[in-house]
Amino acid sequence: MTADPPNPAAEDDVVELCRDLIRIDSSNYGDGSGPGERAAAEYVAERLAEVGLQPEYVETGPGRGNVVARVEGTDPSRPGLLIHGHLDVVPATAADWSVPPFSGEIADGCLWGRGAVDMKDMDAMALAVVRQRLREGRRPERDVVLAFLADEEAGGRHGAHRLVETHAHLFEGVTEGIGEVGGFSFTAGDVRLYLIQTAEKGLAWMRLTATGRAGHGSMTNDDNAVTELCEAVARLGRHRFPVRVTKTVRRFLDEVSDALGVTLDPDDMDAVIARLGPIAILIGATLRNTVNPSMLSAGYKVNVIPAQAQAHVDGRFLPGFEEEFFAEVDGLLGPKVQREFVVHDVALETEFEGRLVDAACAALRAEDPVARPVPYTLSGGTDAKAFARLGIPCIGFAPLQLPPMLDFAGMFHGVDERVPVDGLRFGVRVLDRFLDLA
Repeated sequence: MTADPPNPAAEDDVVELCRDLIRIDSSNYGDGSGPGERAAAEYVAERLAEVGLQPEYVETGPGRGNVVARVEGTDPSRPGLLIHGHLDVVPATAADWSVPPFSGEIADGCLWGRGAVDMKDMDAMALAVVRQRLREGRRPERDVVLAFLADEEAGGRHGAHRLVETHAHLFEGVTEGIGEVGGFSFTAGDVRLYLIQTAEKGLAWMRLTATGRAGHGSMTNDDNAVTELCEAVARLGRHRFPVRVTKTVRRFLDEVSDALGVTLDPDDMDAVIARLGPIAILIGATLRNTVNPSMLSAGYKVNVIPAQAQAHVDGRFLPGFEEEFFAEVDGLLGPKVQREFVVHDVALETEFEGRLVDAACAALRAEDPVARPVPYTLSGGTDAKAFARLGIPCIGFAPLQLPPMLDFAGMFHGVDERVPVDGLRFGVRVLDRFLDLA
């Protein structure tokens, strides 16, 4: 039997908590600049302390705040559960937005602002549920470790990875966890699917360098570093890696095909896009390895040919296909362009089974009787990569019920990022049930 849903106070609390967090600018520019996460971390620590917890604040660099707190369970024989979320957000250019990106404005049934879905919504849901449960004296059966982290948007070097390296004791006894980008609904026809993330692509942010002969811009130069680099970057940007259907992607396609009564062929992306609508871009990126040029840098004067040119590219590889990915990348670069890692991290894949997955599915169905949970692969990455180093597998489970036409995938790092208020309230109810079942 599932527990009663939480007190409505938690559903009100989540909206205010999320608004407060959005209003704290914790933009991560990836170069050490920006406000950092300290203010957001201190806010979280205060909210946890209000209900009797003793959060530990860990600063891993100037302003890079992390908070970890343990809620003791009623059964010490059971292993602990991790709930992790990051406090940093990608930057936002206010002129591009319909509302100020750090205003936390509520309009059209949504809470708007940078971080609304990535991922201050889940931070707020976890806070609201834990705060209400502790006020009511409802402790979970197993220990729950809450981790609110810095620097995820830049690879987690000042966040999850640093804590795993230097504060592993905070996660002692934890055997599994949940994090971002999973548990959200996708409506297709009369079917409402909930995508639970059980795999994520590996990460290869790379700096490419071409070296040539410096010279005067008016003269012929057949050893031009800029030309060499641009040709290599163009080859990478236009390349389409072959389709590789992993175990999780195959399960996703089979489940969706069954639910819709059609066959989704990964070799026919036009048909897949037609059926999957707004989330097709998210799923399409999980059918193959990808690499996208994102930054270029060369020269200092128009009439001077520089001796060196650099570019940055964002590479993502599927579980089990890392070696193939780098072999193709190196072939496209050619011998005159060298690559080095800015960030390199593993791909992950776990099973869509076990008590944790069963609890997530049951909690969703308790709040939405027509829910059909399915596993999927995330094209991006999460802090789960760091916790895997401690032997803690994680799934993506930040539950949200979404309007059918909302471009949820476009909210991530996009303009006018927003989350439905009703979706936040739904997530609180689901997460509360989940803690009683996990």
